[in-house]
Amino acid sequence: MAILDVLYTTVYLHSNSRTKIDYLYNSKDKDYDVVFLGSSRVNNHYVPKIFNDQGYKSFNFGITRSRLEESALMLQLMIERNYKIKNLILQVDLNINTNDHSEAIRSLFMPYLHQSKTIRDFYRPIPEYNALLYIPFYRYMHYDARIGFREMYNSAIKKPTNALEHDGFHPLRTNQIPLVPADLSKYYPKRNIAYEEIKALCKKNNINLIAMTTPMCMSTINRDYFNHIHKVYPEIHNFENAVTEDKYFSTCGHMNEAGAIEFTKIVFKAFFKPKVHP
Repeated sequence: MAILDVLYTTVYLHSNSRTKIDYLYNSKDKDYDVVFLGSSRVNNHYVPKIFNDQGYKSFNFGITRSRLEESALMLQLMIERNYKIKNLILQVDLNINTNDHSEAIRSLFMPYLHQSKTIRDFYRPIPEYNALLYIPFYRYMHYDARIGFREMYNSAIKKPTNALEHDGFHPLRTNQIPLVPADLSKYYPKRNIAYEEIKALCKKNNINLIAMTTPMCMSTINRDYFNHIHKVYPEIHNFENAVTEDKYFSTCGHMNEAGAIEFTKIVFKAFFKPKVHP
């Protein structure tokens, strides 16, 4: 088990093309004008090319299914890896509904548990921490579906995924017709521990934090949810109505490629000015 643990870990320490987390961990000294963090509502909604074409260096680190807890750890790792970040655009909308984590995304940090003090400190409070840290190969068995043999093998042969294409932006090119309304009736925003950590990290490291909500289709049930967000955190910018036409949505909760382009242009115009002439 110890030999397998060393083998798997060695492979992951030399992989940087499968996920945004292995790309992040196995890089250092990156310099970005703008970094995007959040869930699929970042992964599918922000187009770095629009920023890059205006003279900015940007990358979309949004990960589908991630929550604010994972975004906080990614920011910590960026700082650990000596990233220089001027602006962080953070999605804070549906993900502020809970202080819970994403088990699927948590697993992607586990290959680096022994090597990174940042990851160890972050996960020290979880109940299974000692087993994950001290029992050889346990973390690879526990999270076999995400970092088990198949993923290790694909990492070993350096089989790439599309996660890093388009500077991290993943376009949605199919549309649900008709759109099925999203129901936010059971959602209620609350103070979020990870969001507070991100704010503190940005302040400490002189990163300009731009936290914002992102669009949902107009037929969404209980759109008043977004008004409650601003009562809890008034500094969060209101962009849930930035794009409203159904033609811009792949599903009620996710914009298609055309919608993402339209939205990114609106965000750029709201906070930035071109560095170069288009």
